[in-house]
Amino acid sequence: MIGNAAILLLFCACLPAAAADYHISYLWHPDLAGVEAYKEKVAGLLGPDLARRLRVVKGQDNYGLVYPRKGGLESAKTVASRHSRILAAKGLEPAVPIAASDWAPPGPAAPHAVSAALPAAAGSEAAMEKRIEDYIKELRKQGSLKHDERTAWVVYDFASGEKLVSINEDIPLDAASLIKPFIALAWLHEAMAGRRRYGPPEQRRMEDMIRNSGNISASWFMRQLGGPSAVHRLLKKHYGGILEDTRIVEYIPANGRTFRNRASAHDYSRFLYALWRDELPASAEIKRLMGLPNPDRLYTSVPGVPAGTEVYDKTGTTSRLCGNMGVLVARRPDGRSFPYIIVGVIDKARSTRRYSSWMRSRGDIIRRVSEMVYEEITELHGFERAASFSADRQKVSAGGDDGSS
Repeated sequence: MIGNAAILLLFCACLPAAAADYHISYLWHPDLAGVEAYKEKVAGLLGPDLARRLRVVKGQDNYGLVYPRKGGLESAKTVASRHSRILAAKGLEPAVPIAASDWAPPGPAAPHAVSAALPAAAGSEAAMEKRIEDYIKELRKQGSLKHDERTAWVVYDFASGEKLVSINEDIPLDAASLIKPFIALAWLHEAMAGRRRYGPPEQRRMEDMIRNSGNISASWFMRQLGGPSAVHRLLKKHYGGILEDTRIVEYIPANGRTFRNRASAHDYSRFLYALWRDELPASAEIKRLMGLPNPDRLYTSVPGVPAGTEVYDKTGTTSRLCGNMGVLVARRPDGRSFPYIIVGVIDKARSTRRYSSWMRSRGDIIRRVSEMVYEEITELHGFERAASFSADRQKVSAGGDDGSS
């Protein structure tokens, strides 16, 4: 088969010189059946989330296997390097970044026709991502988002099986308290194996860590497991395919000033996907913990998300990060449910000097995106949103934003 490095040179002449987005290329070959077979091998190694996004496309004289994605060359290099290590271990071709192009589908009967610009690029799916991108661009134009702030967004719809939004999802960012469900996973993994207890005392600590974002409880679990590096090793050994970009290197101090633990929006979405499908140990308990009533930025004080919507989430806040990840369950009037993943992270290079106002304003940005996503989800599945209600409606009677890490 034709290797990636050689074929990439052939394509450079016909690709845009300064493409904004870079995809990942795995193979080019004149035999369509061979590329389809190769796709199955790559999919088996890189996991189900990536497998759904692999596309077989037609080049000028051959067929290619590509992963269409949003993001520039540097992030594409990071993804390609990570995938190459996995593929090389099985003797497969290395992955390489390739500038986005208007790839043609392999033929009229091909099952994987794709638009090059977006992984899900038709109708409401493309519109949802563009709507969020336009909103973020407008905020930057107004000065409501500063030059040192990056945002990352993921939306995955379980009903359609499509990732509807993918913006900066593979960039590792400060994790803050968004890392705490991963700590819960590490402890419950050991508890299910009989190496740790999970009785009432541990359960109370776990509830404090997730519901109240308790930093002392989070550090207690890490300490009992052998420290941050031990937690990191455990998660990488057993869940490395989910938490690809996660780095746990420090305890979370009582004051919440944690800036060195990192994860990507993609990690959060992969975790939530596996959680919702009950593919993690003690998935039911983790869902219970993440479903406990507490203030958040996906549902609390979001006028466009109806009261009573189920929410399973975790917030994260420091002077450099404002984020929320979770699963929301939209319900049609006939009672049918439509669960979807939403991840929103705003990362700041330098600590803000106005923590409270920055936290509130960035939290409101995430709330607005959550409202837009709910609108699009209901439109995608053809039902009306519930009637409007008071904007101060919250999951708990006493509220406000989550001011902890």
